[in-house]
Order: sequence, then structure tokens, then C-alpha cells
Amino acid sequence: MVKVTSFFILLALFVSANAQEVNVYSARHYESDDVLFDLFTEETGIEVNKVESDAEELIERIRSEGENTPADVLITVDAGNLWRAEEAELLASTTSETLESAIPENLRHPEGEWFGLATRARVFVYNPETVDASELSTYEDLANENWQGRVCIRSSSNIYNQSLLASIIAADGAEAAESWAAGMVENFARPPQGGDTDQIEAVAAGECDVAVVNHYYLARLIASDDAADNEVAAAVDIFFPNQDGRGTHVNISGAGVVAGAPNPENALAFIEFLASPEAQQIFADQNNEYPVIEGLNASEQTQGFGEFMVDELNVSQYGENNAEAVRIFDRVGWQ
Repeated sequence: MVKVTSFFILLALFVSANAQEVNVYSARHYESDDVLFDLFTEETGIEVNKVESDAEELIERIRSEGENTPADVLITVDAGNLWRAEEAELLASTTSETLESAIPENLRHPEGEWFGLATRARVFVYNPETVDASELSTYEDLANENWQGRVCIRSSSNIYNQSLLASIIAADGAEAAESWAAGMVENFARPPQGGDTDQIEAVAAGECDVAVVNHYYLARLIASDDAADNEVAAAVDIFFPNQDGRGTHVNISGAGVVAGAPNPENALAFIEFLASPEAQQIFADQNNEYPVIEGLNASEQTQGFGEFMVDELNVSQYGENNAEAVRIFDRVGWQ
């Protein structure tokens, strides 16, 4: 177990020239992260060596490197991916009073194997010319027959959708979750294709009336310097589902210290930095994600979406229910 008390460890690190680096394997591909990495180096003197790829490839790389892995930190999006790394025994159980006090319990691993650093809400984007907001309510309702041929959403292979279904399994049970998935397949306006931005564009183009997406994709279109993006954003509106019940499904970007990390103290100092108010505000302002710590403002675009009630289910359940979610998607024919 790695046990470090906040940033005091950095005082010792400054003495050793060999300790002045942290090797980060990241599945996030955002400019905001480069800003954060540079700022961490500026404030601590610790150089950040970054390896970027998708989560599956990074997890397999750490696994294949074994005891010789240079990786200190794994960063990825979605608790389902963090769970996969956890199941492969790639992450160290970490104790940090700093992280435990800053990050809500439902957004971190019970044993400290990973910590949520930013959240994203899975919302509805709809065409206000064909849908009245009063028609929208819950994820479950979107599977009802009145939405037949009207829904756009991406493939079941996408981890965002797997975690959404995993949350429905936790809330409603596997049988009800399978019924929901089957109903959604019946209601597709087109076969699942593309990413979340493609779903928003499809709603704006009239290919479907409502889509399920992560909120920040719409925020990006609003903030874009491209007039075409702005036109797409202006043609749609946003709705937060399940506000009269458990709340809107949220997921995380998160990080964990790699088991056997060559620089575990630097790794923990790096993750603690990412949970600091300074870094959290950068997550919010530059990538339109919601901060995990209290008292900070979301970006101007995200604030415009309004406040909403969050599903406080522990995100670790997304991983625990992932295998069942995938089996359900396969059984109902969700491509």
C-alpha cells in the first residue's frame, strides 16, 4: 500500500535528482491536460512524461510490461475503464487524506485504487421544434413506444453506454435493464454510429428527435469558433433525465497509481495536484467538465445548462455491472 501525507513528500523529492519525473499513461486527449501537466512541473519541478493511447491499449501495455512497467499513473475516462485496470490488478491501493477529503466517496474507489477527477453528465439533447421538454423525463421512458424511430445513440461497444446500462442495472435490476435496452433498439432512428458530437449533429439535421450524449460535447459546440458548430448547438436543447428520481447519470475521468510504479510518491503528488482547486478549475474552464470538489464554478457554457440533481450511485458499480451490461446489449441486438 502506498501511504503519503499530502505534498510534504515533495520536500524529500527535491533532494534526489532521480526522483524528478512521473510517467503518466493517459487515455485523455485534451489540451487542458497539457496545461495541467505543465503547471504541475512548474510548481513542483517534477517532469511529466506522457504516453497517450486509448484505455484498452494502455491497460494491455501495463499488463504486458509487468514488473518492468515505467508507468506511474494511469489516467482514463469512465469508471468502467478504471474497473478494468483494477480487475487486472494494475493499480495500487493508495491512502491520501488529501484525496479522501476532497473527492466525494461515490467518485472514488473504496480502497483508493483510483480517484475521480472530473465528472460528465449523460444527458438528452433534443430538437425543440419536434419535442416539447414536457415529453422528456427519464432514461427508462426513452424506451417507450412513443419514441419509436426517434432516438440516436452511439454503439453498445462504447464504454459510456455500457456504464449507463450498468447504472440502470444497479437502479432497476437486470431484467428491467434488458427490457429498457430492447426498447431502445426498437426506437433507434438509425443504426448506432459515430461519437457523441455526431448524435448532436443528427438531431440538428432532423435525423432523430432526441439523442443521449455527454454534456460537454454540446458545450464544445457552443464555445467553438466555427459558425457551423454554433448553428448545430443553436438548433438543439439539453435535458437532464431522472430529476424526479435518482438523478442524472454521471461518470468520471479518473486516475490511479500503477502497482509497482517506479515513482509512487511523485505519482500520488501528481494525482493530489489534479484534485486541487487550481487544477479542478482548469478541468472545468478548458474542457467543460464538472469539478469533483465543492465550491468551484463550471465553465460559462456548462453553467448555462443549469443546475441538476446527480445520481449518487458509487461509480465503481459501473465496472461491477459491466459484464452483465455487455451481455444484455448482445442479447437485444444493440450494435
